[in-house]
Amino acid sequence: MVRMPLTPAEVERGERLGALLRRARGERSMLSVALDAGVSPETLRKIESGRVATPAFSTIAAIAGVLHLSLDSVWAEIEPPVRTIGRVQVAS
Repeated sequence: MVRMPLTPAEVERGERLGALLRRARGERSMLSVALDAGVSPETLRKIESGRVATPAFSTIAAIAGVLHLSLDSVWAEIEPPVRTIGRVQVAS
């Protein structure tokens, strides 16, 4: 199966996700968080660096749970705000 190239918005979202997870991890080691979440340290490293811009939902959920982040707060942080132009809502 051929993977479609990521859109600029997907790349940006992946970078915001990585930054959020790095901040939330704080002083905890990447190894500790990865093992607690049941993912490889390499997977967490790639997500945090933005190299995996669209990780699986279950991976995000597991890491967020270990870092005590709600999925709502993760989404609010990584999704650009929606603004209304006339009667149409568009992402900023």
